[in-house]
Amino acid sequence: MNFAMRWPRTLASRLSLIFLIGLILAQALSFGAQYYERYETAKDTMLGNLETDVSTSIAILDRLPAEERPAWLNRLARRNYGYVLGEGDPGTPMASGDVPIAVTSITDAIGEKYPLTFTDIPGPRQRFQGHLRLSDGSPVVIDVRPSMSPLSPWLPFVLLGQLVLMIACTWLAVRIAIRPLTRLANAAETLDPDAHAIHLEENGPSEVVYAARAFNAMQARIATYLKERMQLLAAISHDLQTPITRMKLRAEFMDDSAEKDKLCNDLGEMEHLVREGVAYARSVHGSTEESRRTDLDSFLDSLVFDYQDMGKKVRSSGRSGAVINTRPHALRRVLVNLTDNALKFAGAAELEIQRDNRGFSIKVMDRGPGIAKEELTKVMEPFYRVENSRNRNTGGTGLGLAIAQQLAMALGGSLLLSSREGGGLCAELRLMFDSSCQEKPTPMP
Repeated sequence: MNFAMRWPRTLASRLSLIFLIGLILAQALSFGAQYYERYETAKDTMLGNLETDVSTSIAILDRLPAEERPAWLNRLARRNYGYVLGEGDPGTPMASGDVPIAVTSITDAIGEKYPLTFTDIPGPRQRFQGHLRLSDGSPVVIDVRPSMSPLSPWLPFVLLGQLVLMIACTWLAVRIAIRPLTRLANAAETLDPDAHAIHLEENGPSEVVYAARAFNAMQARIATYLKERMQLLAAISHDLQTPITRMKLRAEFMDDSAEKDKLCNDLGEMEHLVREGVAYARSVHGSTEESRRTDLDSFLDSLVFDYQDMGKKVRSSGRSGAVINTRPHALRRVLVNLTDNALKFAGAAELEIQRDNRGFSIKVMDRGPGIAKEELTKVMEPFYRVENSRNRNTGGTGLGLAIAQQLAMALGGSLLLSSREGGGLCAELRLMFDSSCQEKPTPMP
């Protein structure tokens, strides 16, 4: 099995992991150095005390009468070693190559006056005994039980508190470092030059202030650039209407001929293209329309009835039962563009409204030839046409869906195209809930 470690995906997780591992390693190294220094100090102190204590204790036992020595054994005993009168426990002679450091200390303390022999005592823990004889020939055993210097009982709680403090400091540092980046990412995600610009606060560390200023300046430049281009497009489209109108009037005075018909058709296409260009330029600034309280069901019924009065095959289904705050002219233009497309390519259109926990969904569906999956996003681009012919009645100008998308964004919604099962196209307009949305009162019976 492969247990390869995966690098975290988010920047916050990566920074937290790096900081936490670094702090834990630094803390471990610091604790290891302190523990080693404490161990060496405690060992030197213990061995020094061992030499003094053993030499003093043996001298006391040597000077005491034999009958008084047993009473002194408990007084002279220590935590790691004690004294036994007699030959001691059976053991094996200690190898000269692996001698504990305590043996050397004991030998240095009393080895010259009292010859010593050492044996290892078998058992679950390390233990050895030093055998000697007092001046009167009585045997005495120094029973040694080596052990590490004990840790203070409060030390684990201190270490746990340090770990909690490191985690808290890491979380705080990562949050402070990530918060400006998160705000910048959210602002970039919701960047819409058509809507009201989200001005980032220019405060905090110098790097954050610099990034916020750069983003605000970039946002302003994009809005200015888009506004200039749309004004240019609107101006050109508007100015073209006058010479086109004059050319159409002059064509009317021409004698009837095939060339006159072709010229009139070309002028009609040019006029339609110019109007669509003006409509697209205006749709980019569709957010300037004032919002109004609109009964969504009545609004859709009115739209469908208008088409039916013109003999168009348009029908609707579903009810929302809500009154929303929206821009009715922009909403109507979106639905008209989508419905006209459905009528153009399928001859009939179905409008369906649905409501869920997030908002409203208005679907305009048809049973036409549909659009290939790889072109569903491209058709939203201005002047892109699936039909490559130059005939306006079949190919269009390529601005209808682009205008619908721009207006959908101005309404705070989104436009999604998808293929229908069994053939055809489904254009779905998603409108989110807002605080002003209300339920339509139920009429009294």
